[in-house]
Amino acid sequence: MTGTGESPPERRRVSWKKDPEAVREDILTIATQEFAANGLSGANINEIARRTSTSKRMIYFYFGDKEGLYTQVLERVYSRLREAEKTLDVAGLEPVAALRRLTEATFDSHVNNPQFIRLVMIENIHNAAYAGRSGIIPKLNRSIIDKLADVCARGKAAGLLRADADPVELHWMTSSASFYNVSNRATFSVSFGTSLYTEQGQRRIRSRVVDMVLGAVVIGYQPRTPGGASAGP
Repeated sequence: MTGTGESPPERRRVSWKKDPEAVREDILTIATQEFAANGLSGANINEIARRTSTSKRMIYFYFGDKEGLYTQVLERVYSRLREAEKTLDVAGLEPVAALRRLTEATFDSHVNNPQFIRLVMIENIHNAAYAGRSGIIPKLNRSIIDKLADVCARGKAAGLLRADADPVELHWMTSSASFYNVSNRATFSVSFGTSLYTEQGQRRIRSRVVDMVLGAVVIGYQPRTPGGASAGP
């Protein structure tokens, strides 16, 4: 008992009633950490309940079951990544600058969201079964394709991009390099050293990814010079 006359569990119940959305967000935050660290099968609902000062019953009340919680964790990490992309205003940039900005932003978002990377790796182990059941994730992923489609259309019309520039292919190229940079950091570093993961190394890799993407579709594009100045469009 405390000076308020309420035991800790009683105070938590009052909190749940006053702000159930905050409790739900707290559960999702801790569940994201648990699933990213241990996968779907290894994640422990009792541990999530302990760390959120809730209960297994409370978690199932909000999310149905463990798989329901995992699915909503996936939806949340995808949503946050795509929301960050939505804030990028590239409509006012000329097409090559817009494509550069989108590529840089994708690289940065992967570096800054290692839990997203781990969860996508885990979901691929499950053959995207839970992402496929989600009514949200496929729609969320359309936003970046729509931005790239607009850039491609404007770039082709201006004679700046190749006629075969494709938004889905561009997203695949950008995501694959950006994803690998994070997902394989540990094994790559053991095999080849950590020079690419220094601050300078990451700046160079980021620039190389931009060069790779722009070089594939921008007519007459030349990679950046070693000093960082643009040598092309």
